[in-house]
Amino acid sequence: MNNIINWFEIPATDLKRAMAFYEPVMQLSLRYENMSGVEMAIFPYEDPATGGALVKFEHFAPSAQGCIIYLHTRDLKATLERVDAAGGECVFGPLELPNDIGTIALFMDSEGNRIGLHQPPL
Repeated sequence: MNNIINWFEIPATDLKRAMAFYEPVMQLSLRYENMSGVEMAIFPYEDPATGGALVKFEHFAPSAQGCIIYLHTRDLKATLERVDAAGGECVFGPLELPNDIGTIALFMDSEGNRIGLHQPPL
């Protein structure tokens, strides 16, 4: 086991809206899949890296509480500007962490999820 996390899922009530939010914010293209009736938009990744997706499924609900995942960004300030432009909101930070860990912030996405951003030290 290289990483304790092997997959993550971000709940969405409107997958097209969530894709329209995340693609410009994170500057990437998501891959749509329908797996046994579960709609997913897969974030790009290469094995053995951790993968993840936006997921629309009747048993998942977006939440501002609970676990927080942190998405990598090389430019936290620019990413937060794109969050704002896409209709999201920064709700914490940016906060520079001690011991050369980097800088973090939290935002609310188009679906009502609280998501973290992490910029490694420059």
